Amino acid sequence: AVFAPAATPERALVSTKTTGWRHTSIPTAVTTLQQLAGAQGLAVDHSENAADFNAANLARYKVVVFASTTGDILDSEQKQALQAFMRGGGGFVGVHSAADTEHDWPWYGQLVGAWFKSHPKGLQATRVRPELDGKSNGKPWPITDEIYNYDRNPREQVRVIATVDESLYEGGTMGADHPISWCHAFEGGRSWYTGLGHDEAVYTDANFLQQLRT
Repeated sequence: AVFAPAATPERALVSTKTTGWRHTSIPTAVTTLQQLAGAQGLAVDHSENAADFNAANLARYKVVVFASTTGDILDSEQKQALQAFMRGGGGFVGVHSAADTEHDWPWYGQLVGAWFKSHPKGLQATRVRPELDGKSNGKPWPITDEIYNYDRNPREQVRVIATVDESLYEGGTMGADHPISWCHAFEGGRSWYTGLGHDEAVYTDANFLQQLRT
């Protein structure tokens, strides 16, 4: 898990910088991440200052979290700092519109695994199907949220953690295999992503909280 227990407090940097759409759920996301990480011995710093992405500052952190970031948020030097952080063994967590960030930066698309392409109108109900090594793992659970369609299916490049059932809602474009959460080793570090987290209420869902923990 990215949020692994530590003998001494280690730190996570949660960025919620946006230059596009701004989710009203961001404060709830930050509070939730602080609680979950804190329970596992990880201190959390919240920032909307892209200048925090420099080598000296990132060296203080075990993991960087993009929580509903949008648009182009890092300049060229800050991008290099994030690349060096990952190549040095750092962890990356992307929540929801982290996939709607830095669309013109190919490396970032590989880091996250896929980019946001579209979403059905409004909040819709479906089921999340947990998965382990390409097979069902555990009981599907209901969710009502904004369900992203991605520009590609990342399955061949990542380990899929969960899919969603498009047959239960309108507007899905990815078909029977619609990953919504995944992880992968990446350039010496590790990356983990979930497409859920648009709606503030989702952050009280026990199943989603468990997904964030693992």
